[in-house]
Amino acid sequence: MGFSKVFNSVCKKNICVCFLFLTGAFFSTLVQAALIPNDPVPEVHFVFRALEPGEVIEVSIEDDPDISSAYVRVFGKKYPLGRAVYSEKILAVIGLDLDLKPGTYLLDVYVIRHEGHADLIRKRIMVRPKQFPVKKLWVNEKYVTPPAEARERIQRESIVLSAVFDIFSHQWTGNGRFVLPLEGKPAHNFGERRIFNNKPRSPHSGEDISAPSGTEVRASNSGRVVLASNLYFAGNTVIIDHGLRVFTFYCHFSNIRVKRGQNVEKGDVIGEVGTTGRVTGPHLHWSVRVNGSRVDPYSLLYLLF
Repeated sequence: MGFSKVFNSVCKKNICVCFLFLTGAFFSTLVQAALIPNDPVPEVHFVFRALEPGEVIEVSIEDDPDISSAYVRVFGKKYPLGRAVYSEKILAVIGLDLDLKPGTYLLDVYVIRHEGHADLIRKRIMVRPKQFPVKKLWVNEKYVTPPAEARERIQRESIVLSAVFDIFSHQWTGNGRFVLPLEGKPAHNFGERRIFNNKPRSPHSGEDISAPSGTEVRASNSGRVVLASNLYFAGNTVIIDHGLRVFTFYCHFSNIRVKRGQNVEKGDVIGEVGTTGRVTGPHLHWSVRVNGSRVDPYSLLYLLF
């Protein structure tokens, strides 16, 4: 599996600005200024597999009663840090969307104290380029050029999915590290630029794991089921909200084994492998959304939580 890259930064001041430069290979402290004794800024931890499109970064600090709130700003988005059910951390998960352009970005961590002052830890992250393969596939034409009677359904489902992925739960409900939902044959096809029946379509935003129909699929972490329904392209689908706008998405089930609103624990059976929706054979499509960003679900396995 390789190893996670972890870095801890500590500085002390009233309005703290700590500049760091993060790359996939190393971390270095550039500037630490305006130190004030006896006013410690929380230790900030960063964990990630790589800094490339489709990856995730875990940002966390130890919980402290003096902290009112904390959040991260990066890529034009705000990521509030939330308290975790199963640990003493306050954390956020940052998604590097598969279409994110390579380059250097500022990542700011703000820690707000009850007495009113704020600590700011600023980092520069270098996102490296990544090439995704192109693949041609052949499926039933109705899943490439949907008939008129299906288009209203597809539009309605798109609105539902947008609403689901816009849910924000302030508490992290995951229990420890993520696990594989299925023991099968992985395709390692996240980000593929796909051509269906000689027609270019959206890139593949998840990972496919092949297994016989009826094989049980398990929740990769604890959370709440926010969708359990049949969708036109995805077939029988389950989406789990883990909090902080992190969702895991499981598609093409032959049978759904949970209901919307149900709380599930890591490892609970949520469905069975099938061939519903746009497929070429029995498999699980496993994907992740992090604050709207499409990320490789395997990247979650490297985070510590």
